[in-house]
Amino acid sequence: MVTTSHVVEPKCPGVVERYIDLSQYYDHSGLQPLKQDILAAAAEYQGHYKRVYRCLGAAGELRRDMNELVDTEPVRKRLGKRAAGIISRELKRPPQGGGRAEQRFLSAVTHKGAITLWDTVSAQADRVYELAGGYGLAHHMLAPILTAALAAGHDAVACPDPMAPDRLAHLIFPGLSLAFVTSTQEDPWPHRAYRRLRLDAMADTEAYRLNRPRLRFTKRVAAALLDEGVAGLSQAKEAHDRLEGLYNPYVDFDGVARMADQVADQVLALKDE
Repeated sequence: MVTTSHVVEPKCPGVVERYIDLSQYYDHSGLQPLKQDILAAAAEYQGHYKRVYRCLGAAGELRRDMNELVDTEPVRKRLGKRAAGIISRELKRPPQGGGRAEQRFLSAVTHKGAITLWDTVSAQADRVYELAGGYGLAHHMLAPILTAALAAGHDAVACPDPMAPDRLAHLIFPGLSLAFVTSTQEDPWPHRAYRRLRLDAMADTEAYRLNRPRLRFTKRVAAALLDEGVAGLSQAKEAHDRLEGLYNPYVDFDGVARMADQVADQVLALKDE
């Protein structure tokens, strides 16, 4: 497999980092007759991604708009109260110094649609709280739970929302065999939950009543934009596959593997210094 070039510029070349030139493994003379086909496939690939970013960005803004309509201060207080109850019940260990949080994306928008690696949760947690809702309210429960858990010395895997990376969507505490997952109608938790909390029921009912037509319209348009983004990703993958098909016969993959082994040996040798 080959892909378009990705360059990481060294900040301190020759001292901390160095360049690794893989272009020597291209058959340049063999690729020259394919120049126009390669340029066309690369342009198509990049063009699809521009549209994907626009669609997903717009969908994200509409989802944020829905959240702001129902996410009032009383709602946050109710969510905080529920979080406090969970903290007292599940995090009984007294503070023992700071725990460590690793950030990992558990959910993603792909060419196959929006997916979540639910099996990753099942493999690390026997008790799973399902936070069901479509307005992005889970963050206000997850944030205080994460803060309390870290203060109590528990390690956590914090999983942001891929459509709003500044907001938490899932939390996993492997050491406690405990997890909290955001479950939506489009991407529901597929197993029996230890406890299921309907977060939409905690939304501001008056705000929901007043804005019901706007919420329905916004949700429908956001879903359509997400679908367009997924379609664009599928088209981008097709163009990328064509690009790889053009390049692959003219790449010395054995040479690339030898270079990888050499670099690995050099990196491992640093551990012995």
